[in-house]
Amino acid sequence: MEVQKRLLNSVDKCVDEALCGIVRSSGSLTLLRGHRVVLRSDLDNLKGKVALLSGGGSGHEPAHAGYIGVGMLSGAVAGGVFASPPPASILAAILALWQGGAAAVLLVVKNYTGDRLNFGLAAEQARAQGVPVDMVIVADDCAFNQPAKAGRRGLCGTVFVHKLAGAMAEEGLPLHTIVSRVNEATKVIGTLGVSLSPCSVPGCLPSFQLPAGEMELGLGIHGEPGIKRSKVAPADEVVKTVIDHMTDPSSQTHLAMKSGDSVVICVNNLGALSSLEMAVVTRAAISSLEDRGIIVARVMSGLFMTSLEMAGMSLTIMKSDQEILRLFDAKTSAPAWPNLSSELVSGRKWSVEPPQQNASHEVTHSPGPLSDVMRKALEAVCEVLLQHQEELNMLDRAAGDGDCGNTHACAAKAIQEWLLGHTVPGCPGQLLSVLASLVQERMGGSSGALYSLFLAAAALPLMGQSDAASWAKAMHSGTEAMKRYGGAEPGDRTMLDALCPAVEELQKLSSSPPTGVMAVLQAAVERAKAGADSTKSLSAQAGRASYIAAEHLTQPDPGAVAVAAILRAVYEALCGEYP
Repeated sequence: MEVQKRLLNSVDKCVDEALCGIVRSSGSLTLLRGHRVVLRSDLDNLKGKVALLSGGGSGHEPAHAGYIGVGMLSGAVAGGVFASPPPASILAAILALWQGGAAAVLLVVKNYTGDRLNFGLAAEQARAQGVPVDMVIVADDCAFNQPAKAGRRGLCGTVFVHKLAGAMAEEGLPLHTIVSRVNEATKVIGTLGVSLSPCSVPGCLPSFQLPAGEMELGLGIHGEPGIKRSKVAPADEVVKTVIDHMTDPSSQTHLAMKSGDSVVICVNNLGALSSLEMAVVTRAAISSLEDRGIIVARVMSGLFMTSLEMAGMSLTIMKSDQEILRLFDAKTSAPAWPNLSSELVSGRKWSVEPPQQNASHEVTHSPGPLSDVMRKALEAVCEVLLQHQEELNMLDRAAGDGDCGNTHACAAKAIQEWLLGHTVPGCPGQLLSVLASLVQERMGGSSGALYSLFLAAAALPLMGQSDAASWAKAMHSGTEAMKRYGGAEPGDRTMLDALCPAVEELQKLSSSPPTGVMAVLQAAVERAKAGADSTKSLSAQAGRASYIAAEHLTQPDPGAVAVAAILRAVYEALCGEYP
């Protein structure tokens, strides 16, 4: 097992440099020189009010310095990574707040032995110097059915306490009132976490080992072991397991909830989950609670109390009433507090119907003399694209995400499905509009957008027209649309390197006699094939391939190969009709 790679300058200096970065990036924070203490830079505005001080080990960012601001914390004390801060620094922070004009100081402490001891010692020393100071302990962990003598651990519910206490302090409530109300609030807050990976203190090995494909339920924010390991399950199932455990009446640490209760929830990223995963988990949390008849009043989702690089999440639930929500919604300038709506989450209309419109491929069209030949050409194109699916994927793996064949196959299958249930319109422009709509909906990716642009632009010159000159104009219009919106030009190693030479050849249709149409088409197909082959030696200037070193691109561009194959399929289908 290797030590985790990190983007740091020094293990020894990382905490101090992180605090410096936090303070330097905010105009409302300041460092207390000689200590790992961050304070509000406007301490004068605390005069006559209770100041709030919290803190703990580093590695939980944005906790706790991110919650310093009007309406939340007045200061935060940081220890080393996962280490309680020293009493001397805590005392220095208390005195700085007191001497800044605060009426009293409230310490908000997570229930860990080191934090309790060090904050408690500093509180006693401050009282000896005449400072009115009190301490509330947050112990919101719902993991253990029968907690040990040390009690329940303090987790992300601490952030809720910062907010409620901070709002009351900003309103000017006295210390004893804030303490009393906060202690009541902590009784209706519960948190439980689940992790897909361990975390590691900088310079050290991971705190525990978690086999691949397993997850751990009920772990602490310092990487302390949880209560249960199991196979990784879908997000909905994981969230249900978390809530089931948190609300299990047989557990001494459960959070009692019943249908009709109102709650505020915090879906907390423990460090390394993607925003996509967090959104999925948040949806699951809301749905799972609502399925139990719980009214979800507010939702926080994001990074609030992390465990370094741990891949996992914790769910905090706080039962709420109108007063809790009023304090929760109160304004704060703390940089890590999210900009939340005060609208009730449950019961809110969260989706609307799209505007009514008829998709062009669902409109019934009249057949015409060209319907049969256009159908045969389309059938040939679809068959060729499906035959070339794996070849196009293989070519795309060298420069893209390896799905070029799949996207073209999606388009082919969509067209085949449409052909089974629809009449091919006799107007070529109408057919190209249908294809543009189908490709846009079913093909996906940049290829789908480019083909749809081409077909939509090419459709206009062919509305009510079907002569060779109109087809030449249509091909030119489609190609220009691709160049205009896609930003590529011939020579950039894209599908245009096959399409543009062919379209240039097709412009001869404007002047060629009817007997020469097939010869022009054959020449266009040959130029498309030569253009596709030429991309082997071109340096990519557009698309995903432009990020790949030229020496790694030795095969032709898959988009160009696809265009050449499409044109050849059309030509061969027409040869059967116009030998």
